[in-house]
Amino acid sequence: MNEFVNIENGYFYYEDNLALNDINLKIKENEKLVLLGNNGSGKSTILRILAGLYFLKKGEYIFEEKVIKKRNIDLKFRKNIGILFQNPDSMIFNPTVFDEIAFSLKEFGFDNIEDRVLEIAKKFGIEKYLKKSPLELSGGEKQKVMLSAIMVYEPKILLLDEPTAAMDPKTTGWFIDFMYELNQTVIIATHDLSLAYELSDRAVVMNEEHKIIYDNDMEELMKNLDILLKANLIHNHKHKHKNFAHSHYHLHF
Repeated sequence: MNEFVNIENGYFYYEDNLALNDINLKIKENEKLVLLGNNGSGKSTILRILAGLYFLKKGEYIFEEKVIKKRNIDLKFRKNIGILFQNPDSMIFNPTVFDEIAFSLKEFGFDNIEDRVLEIAKKFGIEKYLKKSPLELSGGEKQKVMLSAIMVYEPKILLLDEPTAAMDPKTTGWFIDFMYELNQTVIIATHDLSLAYELSDRAVVMNEEHKIIYDNDMEELMKNLDILLKANLIHNHKHKHKNFAHSHYHLHF
């Protein structure tokens, strides 16, 4: 597998507020990894950097051996990247589900658009909604629509920001099964340890100082209470049973 995504010594600020602090991240082709961290740690910012929506203030983002700058973002780059936001409503802007899925195909110059839309809709189990407004659907159904609108143009990299936040348990189960079958580069940002454990063997953990503090095996991470506490992914909760007080570590979901 070739290394084709690389952030070197990356810094990003929102005005004067530090969001990424000397980030170094290398990703191989067809690799799946999970970005773990508490809200505000910088996970979503990394996804937006990778998608070419934000640009590093210092450092370099290299994709397929090319340094990505605002001036060299083109249609070819956009077609290689698919990003799904946590809130599907923020991505919806077409009147029907069919139009939502077809939009990117038209933008990227695909042919046989109707056939492609029908094929992906069947794969995602949403063909019955094609004539409906996406806004009429449940949160999980909306996420399916927006994910199908990305997958239909076959990007090389799939970036998912808290993808199951709007999903019910059944749809979350479907999503996990879908991820198992997917053979492409996927970066998933989440603070849900149980979901992360299901989805990837590689964990990249960010702390509240916006630094990467762990980049290694998911199984080993689950045993590393020190890292999990530093990243605020677990907490030590004290409680009482009658007259007996004790404490447990609790995961964050």
